Amino acid sequence: MDKLDANVSSEEGFGSVEKVVLLTFLSTVILMAILGNLLVMVAVCWDRQLRKIKTNYFIVSLAFADLLVSVLVMPFGAIELVQDIWIYGEMFCLVRTSLDVLLTTASIFHLCCISLDRYYAICCQPLVYRNKMTPLRIALMLGGCWVIPTFISFLPIMQGWNNIGIIDLIEKRKFNQNSNSTYCVFMVNKPYAITCSVVAFYIPFLLMVLAYYRIYVTAKEHAHQIQMLQRAGASSESRPQSADQHSTHRMRTETKAAKTLCIIMGCFCLCWAPFFVTNIVDPFIDYTVPGQVWTAFLWLGYINSGLNPFLYAFLNKSFRRAFLIILCCDDERYRRPSILGQTVPCSTTTINGSTHVLSSGTETDRKKLWNKEEKIDQTIQMPKRKRKKKASLSYEDLILLGRKSCFREGK
Repeated sequence: MDKLDANVSSEEGFGSVEKVVLLTFLSTVILMAILGNLLVMVAVCWDRQLRKIKTNYFIVSLAFADLLVSVLVMPFGAIELVQDIWIYGEMFCLVRTSLDVLLTTASIFHLCCISLDRYYAICCQPLVYRNKMTPLRIALMLGGCWVIPTFISFLPIMQGWNNIGIIDLIEKRKFNQNSNSTYCVFMVNKPYAITCSVVAFYIPFLLMVLAYYRIYVTAKEHAHQIQMLQRAGASSESRPQSADQHSTHRMRTETKAAKTLCIIMGCFCLCWAPFFVTNIVDPFIDYTVPGQVWTAFLWLGYINSGLNPFLYAFLNKSFRRAFLIILCCDDERYRRPSILGQTVPCSTTTINGSTHVLSSGTETDRKKLWNKEEKIDQTIQMPKRKRKKKASLSYEDLILLGRKSCFREGK
């Protein structure tokens, strides 16, 4: 988000060496943000398993918002900071500032939606999550992430509502008489500073804190349940061993996902909290916060746009595998085991009281299984009340579903 106070430049400017160092640092941040967010988008679009996870729709939209920040906002801020002058005119200054507020707010809203999505996935039962996070609801949440920020960006900035009462101060800071330079100054009055900060940061921050607190409590309960299941072992008579393994695996996955997203939220708070705290305080202390402080806090927030992809790469196994396959030109070593490549005999399964041997099958069976995989997955994920008679799983589909499970687990 653009500076809500004075220009980022210093009165004395930068020396040649300082400019080279600063330009190198800013270029590295911009390049990492562009490549990292592009990699996330390509990974989700390329990997079919990643596309099946509902949270990843928010992640792709978040990566797109961060990519636009790194392409449409950060380069112009870097040029102004290094050259100590704004050369693109007053109208483009307003457009760039509006884009800055819009995209960074959209990025924050996406992180909030991700936390709410994880809350429903981890703290609620699977059927509750499917009913809550329907495709329509996901689309509405994504639309809100992009539409709501326009009411605190383009609308008030283009109408000049943020300038009411401080126009003379803004005109004075637009020009540097010592260097005869013009700057893109974006200052805000008290009503806009409070409204913008509350909508763009404090409300999403509060929702994320509540969501992650509940996730933390649930993760502790899951960890305790995992210990109890491990102590009970395979001798438990109340539940089959396969059910215990499935429950334990689900709990471990959800707990790890919660830790990953908590780290992402921690980085978000570290990057944006200094800026938005200063944003509210500055109008009440007569705009006395130094421009260098604004610069540091602003770019600390920009760094968050390039930080998220690397958090996914190091903390999420599925993303890490997809990144390695893309960067290593589809190297077979990093691919998931193919369900068509298994030729090991499988175990048995019981359906409606009958036991069936789920062998690896012939090539025809494997092709048939591959063609039916999408139909089975879509039918399972479809709410029962919306299933049509012809869309429900047939007896043959259940056999293939059991065989597909054996292929994937390598039984």
